[in-house]
Parts: sequence; structure tokens; C-alpha cells
Amino acid sequence: MKLSLEGRRFIQALEMCRLEAYPDGKHKDGSDKWSIGWGHNGNDVKPGMKITQAKADALFLEDVAWAEAAVIKNVTISLQPNEFDALVCFVYNIGEPRFKTSTLLARLNAGDRAAAAHNFLRWNRYLGKINAGLVKRRAAERHRFLGFSVAASLKAGDQAHAVHTKRL
Repeated sequence: MKLSLEGRRFIQALEMCRLEAYPDGKHKDGSDKWSIGWGHNGNDVKPGMKITQAKADALFLEDVAWAEAAVIKNVTISLQPNEFDALVCFVYNIGEPRFKTSTLLARLNAGDRAAAAHNFLRWNRYLGKINAGLVKRRAAERHRFLGFSVAASLKAGDQAHAVHTKRL
């Protein structure tokens, strides 16, 4: 199975593209984690690094490939294209190690799609605190998993973000 064109657009809408490296969280040791392009991170990304749009797009395809492989390797039931797209987006963001030990995956592999869909919403914290950006992303991923269009899923994410920020 491959990420659909809509799935690619979905991830890119949630990630945005930056052609200069930016701090994107912290490593366990407290040092900055750097990202570039469509949310690409790793040891190859350094402060001050700049890339072209073509390089950002190439890195995106490489990152999508490992996220697709992680979903294929760890999901034991058959998936609909919208479910696969949502899961690839999720894994693209959290990585395979966290995905393969997640309750979301356990529920999905047990055949409980409703519980799996609900579990997207639990992945909304960064450094122990609820993060508005993750609230938005998880609501969008959940909607895509449930079969909504990319546009409707992104709108659901925006609505969840608006509700969350009103509470602050």
C-alpha cells in the first residue's frame, strides 16, 4: 500500500515547508532537535542549514517511505486508503518506535477501529503538556482515519485547535 496523493497533501498541510533549519522540540538530553523542509529531522539537520524546495520535496518522499514501511510492518489487519493515509501521517510525526508500542496500534490490530480512532486524540502532549498544534493534528488525523476528506479533516483540526485555545 502507498500513501495517496491526498495523503501527501494532508501531511504537507499539517507540516508546512521551511527551507531553513528550525528548532523543533528537544532531545531527551535537553538539546534542541532541528527540522527542515516538510518536518524532516535527524542527525543530518544542523542549525543554519538551508535547502532548496527540490531537496525538501526529496526528503519528504524519503520520510514518507519509512513511515509507509512502518505502518505496513506493524499493522496486521487490512486498511482502507484513508486509514493508511492517517496512520502514515501519524507515524511521520511520532516515529515508528512510539507507534509500535502504542495503544492505538494495539486496538487497531485487535480490530477495534473505533477505539483506534479515539486513540489518535490521546497523542496531544509535548513535554507533558497539551499542545495546541498536536490537538489540531490529531483531530485531523482521526477524521481522515474515519473516512472524511482531507479538506473536512483539516477543518476538524482547525475547529479542535480553536476550542482548545479558547480554553486557555
